[in-house]
Amino acid sequence: MAQNAITEKLLMGQVVLDGEDILSNLHESILGYILSFVPTLDAVRTSILSKSWICAWTSTTSLQFDDSLFCSGKSKEKERFVNFVNKVLLHQANSSIQSFFLSLLRYQYDPSQVSEWISCILGKGVKKLHIQYVDKVNLSSHALFNCTSLVELVLQMRCSLSVPISACLPNLQHLSISGITLVSNSSTHTEDLILSFPLLKVFEARGCEWSTTQNVSIVAPMLESFSISFWNSLSSESCKSAIKIYAPLLTKFSYEGDLEQDIILLNPSSIRDASVVVVVDEDKADRVQEMVLRAHTLLRQIHEVEHLKLCFYKVLLHAKDIFSNLPVFGRLTFLQLNEVAGEVLLDFLHKSPILETLVLLHGVSKFDNDLFSSALVPSCFLSSLKVFQFGGFNVYDHELSLARFVMANAAVLERMSISAAFWLRYSDTNIEKVKEQLLTFPNCSKFAMIELSDANCQ
Repeated sequence: MAQNAITEKLLMGQVVLDGEDILSNLHESILGYILSFVPTLDAVRTSILSKSWICAWTSTTSLQFDDSLFCSGKSKEKERFVNFVNKVLLHQANSSIQSFFLSLLRYQYDPSQVSEWISCILGKGVKKLHIQYVDKVNLSSHALFNCTSLVELVLQMRCSLSVPISACLPNLQHLSISGITLVSNSSTHTEDLILSFPLLKVFEARGCEWSTTQNVSIVAPMLESFSISFWNSLSSESCKSAIKIYAPLLTKFSYEGDLEQDIILLNPSSIRDASVVVVVDEDKADRVQEMVLRAHTLLRQIHEVEHLKLCFYKVLLHAKDIFSNLPVFGRLTFLQLNEVAGEVLLDFLHKSPILETLVLLHGVSKFDNDLFSSALVPSCFLSSLKVFQFGGFNVYDHELSLARFVMANAAVLERMSISAAFWLRYSDTNIEKVKEQLLTFPNCSKFAMIELSDANCQ
């Protein structure tokens, strides 16, 4: 039987072999398992194929509900969707569900209704739970933290979670939360809020609200990747708490926010890849010095990384000493910066002895042109720096001075890639002449390729 014909028979619910309908004769539980690989709406529709398929969908081990599939423009589509979900959950024959995906982006629902759906599934020993909803939900914290079967949890919705002082999800391996407010159910705030995840490997939190008065400790001995993004500066009160991370196997760390809260890495030496993005709220200028201290503390904690991205927005306007007293980055091979002064860049280079790739996203701030003409050559220029990417190049004299310094001293440089700033496409600057000027600079490396991309090509 040709492959296409077999596929067509499968879709029609019939595979005939020697005159026997093999697929329809399978046990209901096996049919249910097969239907777990298709959206629940399609699985239910298979009940019209034959009598043997009428109840097959009730044995599925995976449920996928998406209200965007109920938006044909007909009236009462929301009501149809709610009734459909209720019907499926009511007739679900399996006492255990492997995965549950609920996407509610089309309509607004009664929060208690959504909470009831989630609680129902949590009671069925679900392993993978994905919830996506743009409105508020009343999520049962008791049901969630008592669902020890969870392996993967993704919550993208606005809700408050009342967390026990010591909460544990013993089998969770992947956690991604967004829009969640963590609230302690303790009557006092003297103890740390402890979140224990013995098997967790990936932790992601975006736009969540953390306690500003109580420390939160995340204990995850198997954690490999930690990513957190949040801003506390919306509050008028200064944050007095810290987020503590105990993860001795952590290799990837990412932070994005305003550094209004202390981030304490209890085992930072294993981190090899780090990204730090800090944005200062100009209305909170009085807290800048506190932010500077936290930035210094964080940089000292991750000084053993190999790959580092640092993006500080609006920071240099308020805290010019943000990069003072840098630690030595003895293992660093890749460095990306966005806002940086010439003096800071030079200090970074001297503190990164084996740096191989340097990326400047938006050039460098203006500095004295004599800075690089009299500067000591960083050791990485003599032995390791191979790639220099210079973005946001404005063809200013101090930028040309930096390019000249790199070309004249980077002995093993293989490629210097310069991208002209966007505004130059509207200027009278002759890019070809700039290229010619760059090529006249002394070149220490015999193998370096010098590139300057036209702003019109970006």
